[in-house]
Amino acid sequence: MRQSYRIIPVYTADVSGVCSALYELGGMTVMHDPSGCNSTYNTHDELRWYDQDSLIFISGLTEIDAVMGNDRKFINDITYTASELHPAFIALAGSPIPFLNGTDFPAIARIIEKETGIPTFFVPTNGMHDYVYGAGIALEKIASRFVKAPDWQKKRDVSMRRVNLLGVTPLDFGPQENVELLKENLKAYGWDVFSTWAMGDDLKTLQMSGEADINLVVSAVGLWVAKVLWEKYHMPYVVGTPNQWLVEDISRALEHTVTQKTDPVTVYLQNRMQQEAEITLIGEPVTMGSLAAGIEKQYGRAARVLCPLKECDTLLGQKDAVVLGEEAMEEALKSARIIVADPLYRPICPKDSTFYELPHVAFSGRIYF
Repeated sequence: MRQSYRIIPVYTADVSGVCSALYELGGMTVMHDPSGCNSTYNTHDELRWYDQDSLIFISGLTEIDAVMGNDRKFINDITYTASELHPAFIALAGSPIPFLNGTDFPAIARIIEKETGIPTFFVPTNGMHDYVYGAGIALEKIASRFVKAPDWQKKRDVSMRRVNLLGVTPLDFGPQENVELLKENLKAYGWDVFSTWAMGDDLKTLQMSGEADINLVVSAVGLWVAKVLWEKYHMPYVVGTPNQWLVEDISRALEHTVTQKTDPVTVYLQNRMQQEAEITLIGEPVTMGSLAAGIEKQYGRAARVLCPLKECDTLLGQKDAVVLGEEAMEEALKSARIIVADPLYRPICPKDSTFYELPHVAFSGRIYF
């Protein structure tokens, strides 16, 4: 029963992560599910749902089609809809039922691409991972299939360095104005944000990402893209969120990495205080790790990060830890005296602790926005 949650919610699932990452790119995202995944996504996870159009569909999988393996209906519905709407690409996202049935999504994607002539790919979700996994792989697919090789002969203004921000979704950063603050922070240090993966930019802009000098991974979601662009075009990358306290350090790391052609560096793990942490932060490792490093730099108070998300071990420092499950998190917080986290964590925090609210859309949805 240690995997059950009775007080706090779970984090946004991988299927919603796919939809969030691809929302603004002009493609068509299809969840293969009876309906539940779509209702959860549009009522809880997506800030842009009522203000900005996107081609997000649910297949309406029926029991008889699932049992009999009637994939042709799924394929026909997608090809007909695509012929009417002409999306830039088609993304298929799985859910628990087709996962249990062993639905051959890669084969279905190949059939749809052949019949429509539209790039089609499958993001291997099953509703059992968190949003970092789904959004990360979705953007990885975009990087693998659409980013063009840089034109090194093309002349451009070199007075400002170009940087791509990787891993920007409302699930971690909330509304667009928060993203604009990150851009302004970097601009103040001479960096021109060339593309943002994937808020505020379209697919055409992302296709030209290879023209930038370097990539900045601002959340764990962006790490998949950074690795693809490193392998394809040897584009260097740095990891860290450019908040107001850490942006100077990140700017120096970006400049050093570009000029010296060094290996990737995780900025917020450098020069951290080694003493026992006074402040505990809970959440996504890059954004909260950068905030922890900023707090230490600004106030001289040691901080640690408790990460409730999987596959993030490499993004954590020595004092930090991956803590999975409600019981484990409640136990890890017993000695915490100052806590920074989403408000919905408050019920499992010690009564005598000081709690600072920092809403996280991937945890509490639209409640605090």
